[in-house]
Amino acid sequence: MTTPSENTPSRMNSTQAWVSYLSKVELPVLANTLRQINELTDSRNSTVNELANVILNDAQLTSQVLRLSNTVFYNQTRTQVSTVSRAITLIGFDAVKSMAISSLIVDTLLKRNDRPHLLRCLARAIHAAVQARCLMPKRTEHALEEVFIGALLMNIGELAFWSCETDQATELEERLRLDEAPVEAQKAVLHTTFTEITRGLVEAWSLGPFIREVVAPGKANSMASSLVRNTVEMATVSEHGWSGPEMDKVLERLSADVGESPAAIRDQLKVNAQEATKVAVSLGIPQVTALLPGNQDSAAGHGAEAPVMDPALQLQILRDLTQTLAEKPDINEVCQLVIEGIHRAIGMQRVALLMSDRTGQDLIPRKVGGRGTEEWREHLIIHKDGTGPLGELLPHGTCAIYKPGKQAGGVPYDRWLGKVPALVGSLTAKGRLVGLFYADNAAAGYVPSEQQLAAFAHFIQNAQLCLTLLTTNH
Repeated sequence: MTTPSENTPSRMNSTQAWVSYLSKVELPVLANTLRQINELTDSRNSTVNELANVILNDAQLTSQVLRLSNTVFYNQTRTQVSTVSRAITLIGFDAVKSMAISSLIVDTLLKRNDRPHLLRCLARAIHAAVQARCLMPKRTEHALEEVFIGALLMNIGELAFWSCETDQATELEERLRLDEAPVEAQKAVLHTTFTEITRGLVEAWSLGPFIREVVAPGKANSMASSLVRNTVEMATVSEHGWSGPEMDKVLERLSADVGESPAAIRDQLKVNAQEATKVAVSLGIPQVTALLPGNQDSAAGHGAEAPVMDPALQLQILRDLTQTLAEKPDINEVCQLVIEGIHRAIGMQRVALLMSDRTGQDLIPRKVGGRGTEEWREHLIIHKDGTGPLGELLPHGTCAIYKPGKQAGGVPYDRWLGKVPALVGSLTAKGRLVGLFYADNAAAGYVPSEQQLAAFAHFIQNAQLCLTLLTTNH
């Protein structure tokens, strides 16, 4: 989570000031990498190696691209891909470029912040991008990826803005909470609009001629840019359901773009929305699935559906755990594997292992994983006697789903701890509480599923077994 940077001017009061601040102070690495990727085009002067090298410079980006390369959305042959250059050869230059851009955007912005406004914007951007790519009448691979990236970046100004902790972001958030008209609120607080900031960033970050065409004022001057604009609008309108006068108008316009009847497009949109959910999970942000259309009904009732777990990965990590325990129990290695299992195989966004401090009275972080957990290392403390703002997180029994009450207290360094549903599991030595695993999904409001709890308990049992083996051997 970022805090206002020391370089932050007190207030930005023009489009140019915002573009300069976002490009130079807040997001210079993102701006630079996007520029590098965009300058690579599938031409004779730009080899597979150049794109592979840009991706391989970033370990997180590499693993994201490989994960996406093995999803049906991109890889319909289902041939297993294990290197970036193989992905480019098999799936295509433009598709890998598109995966790299979407992974970069998601990762960079969410590492910085998890404001609800940012999550909602990301959900809309991913939804619109998937819809544009699926609706595009079959052209070349280049055209498909162009509309995907066009829709993903059409609101880059708004995404970039919400990823920064500025006083103006907090002020705008407050005005929008009071239902002020969005554009008026933007002008009052930012002295410009998100649309203007987007146009400025498209130029400053050299995002290419197609995106420039999409965000330009006036009528769209190609079918592809019209399709992108309409899918982006549809992504917002669909949050209120698939029918209604606003949706009918968007369907009419999409019908003109694609050459199919509005009724046929409506059916297609519903199917594509499910695809968008899978892409969001593959991008490592299952928490936005709750914001996508079709998932809101469950969200209204009891918190949205928990994300899909990865049983194959779960099995693999459990095998690794069994092997580690059989060879030479190492509590550090075992706990690292458990954290990875909870994070990647069960689909929990943020995970921590807390162990007893020197006094034996408190639990403090030993290992943390996931976006937005940096502050935990310094500040997270749970009193073993159950007092304090996070005392209620202590499980009754070994493992449990923590459900916050209406009056749940929070902590100043994290806006979700103690206030959102979580999985908690204890570690004991000779009958005494010595450790606690904690996992939540930050801003996503869903309650973890019983299957997630069962898998979580399974992982914790391995950590407990290792601890028991070590304490009985000493």
